[in-house]
Amino acid sequence: MLKKVSDWIHHVSKGWVAFSATVIFLLFTALVLPAQSSKVESGESSVGSPDLSFFYSADDLYQMAEAYGQEGREAYIRVRFTFDLIWPLVYVLFLCTGISWVYGKAFSPDSLWQRMNLVPVLAALFDYLENIATSLVMQQYPAQLPIVAGLAPIFTMAKWMLVGGSFVLLIVGVVVGGWRWLKKGR
Repeated sequence: MLKKVSDWIHHVSKGWVAFSATVIFLLFTALVLPAQSSKVESGESSVGSPDLSFFYSADDLYQMAEAYGQEGREAYIRVRFTFDLIWPLVYVLFLCTGISWVYGKAFSPDSLWQRMNLVPVLAALFDYLENIATSLVMQQYPAQLPIVAGLAPIFTMAKWMLVGGSFVLLIVGVVVGGWRWLKKGR
């Protein structure tokens, strides 16, 4: 099944699709993220946010929930189910189509490297799991959900590793593709 999904992503990742996804990603990053960050910073700057942390503990998450207060927790949940539903779709579209298009040029069609276009999908999956877990903790606070609060930091760390890894994969593809293009030109 994963091969079918990967192959479908490759099939739809034509040059114009990858270019369009890049434009959408850049516009979203330049226009939407700064506005969203300024809204979020006002409520979360003093204690941080689980979404922006690489590592935190369940205790840290409960401290954030306490510091946000009822209104802050409600705002946090609202953002997770509005903005944070769209943002992963934007970066997945960019990374999946970018990796697929570049790897289509850089590696042979039967190479296992072609399956790396699934890494951003995993990143989004962990992003959504993080949003659900942290929102449940915020919504139920002061009641404790030890399993959910314990999983939230794992989801967050996995998200960041996979998002970062996706960008590294994209850069690797550009370098390998560029190298092969230069060698072919000689």
